[in-house]
Amino acid sequence: MNIYQELKDRGFMYQETDTAGIEHVLLHEKIRFYVGFDPTGDSLHVGHLLPIMGMRLLQQAGHFPIALVGGATAQIGDPSGKITARPIMTKDIVAANADALRRQLGRFINVEDGNATFVDNNDWFKDIKYIDFLREIGTRFNLNQMLAKESVRSRLESGLTFLEFNYQVLQAYDFYILNRDYDCRMQFGGQDQWGNITAGTELMRKLRPEVEVYGMTFPLLLDTNGQKFGKTAGGNNVWLDVNRTPVFDYYQFWRNCDDSELSRLMNFFTTLPVEEIRRLAGDTARINRAKEILAYEATKLAHGAGEARGAYLTAGAKFGFADPDGTVATSSDITAIDTRSAALEAIPEYVAASGELKAVDLLAASGLCKSKGEARRLVLGGGAYVNDERIADVEYAIPPELFAVGEVLLKAGKKNMKRITLK
Repeated sequence: MNIYQELKDRGFMYQETDTAGIEHVLLHEKIRFYVGFDPTGDSLHVGHLLPIMGMRLLQQAGHFPIALVGGATAQIGDPSGKITARPIMTKDIVAANADALRRQLGRFINVEDGNATFVDNNDWFKDIKYIDFLREIGTRFNLNQMLAKESVRSRLESGLTFLEFNYQVLQAYDFYILNRDYDCRMQFGGQDQWGNITAGTELMRKLRPEVEVYGMTFPLLLDTNGQKFGKTAGGNNVWLDVNRTPVFDYYQFWRNCDDSELSRLMNFFTTLPVEEIRRLAGDTARINRAKEILAYEATKLAHGAGEARGAYLTAGAKFGFADPDGTVATSSDITAIDTRSAALEAIPEYVAASGELKAVDLLAASGLCKSKGEARRLVLGGGAYVNDERIADVEYAIPPELFAVGEVLLKAGKKNMKRITLK
């Protein structure tokens, strides 16, 4: 894999400290790099996923990710991209959040084979002496350069506390420690982290000028309304924690993406080949199948193949499948799912007596209709079906031979259905 070109083709690159140097080390060396996550909450959300997917690609190309959970920096709060200061949390809450984030990051980054590691910057900040830190590190920072950073400058009018002003110094020190102790040579982060990242590369040039280090940012991902990506129509975050965002809702978030965003989201949040994504997203006649694939692949990464399969089948049972016969070619293992038999399993069952085969009676008894009168009106209106065949007669009784395969599908409209089996 040409990982530099892969990142570029998928749209991950926004800013680089040294384009030629980064391309060279990514193609010709196996380097250690880091991405930081401050545990300001007990769950990641979809808005955090872009740098995580970048880490995953780099790891697959043979590079070594260091996931830094900021147990120390979360106690301060990064002013980047914020209008006001974050609420100050207790140390116990920060520690609990850090544990939760490590578990969630482990779903995306393979740490089992020793090909990645997690660190917490509280480990080196908790015992540091303030005067010593000012003398050793504070003297390396130019106040004019610090004030010129966008993350600082944008907050000066609304008010920036001295606590937050120190954030870029602490993140820069993280890079120094990770280089010194872990041989980390590159830092990645979101577009709003550029000031913090360059503070780290500048500090490294002063403390360890013999070492070449690099920084790169990923673009800020906005939705079609210009808002930060990762929120529902109601403005709520889409979380990786299933207690906040159930797996089915997570799947539906991706399934309901805007047509114009499909190609970009598939490049960012699936591992399907770029050429395949271009073909799938470009087939406007079958764009809903591409959205199913996006939702399945994104859910599989976050919650596992079993949960993704269940969400896909539940959605298909409720709303129909975009490609039930599997005619759209894809490398996704979504094609291995038997939508017919598996989707039927997700449909509620009603066990009928052998003499109870009149459709109107079954519609009422199974709960698809509130009464026989409502069932009759449904049939007369053309809204009742047996195995996708419309029932035209209110006196229609299901022939016993239809149960030879074990069950019959009874529908009230297109979306409400029951599996009818006999005792």
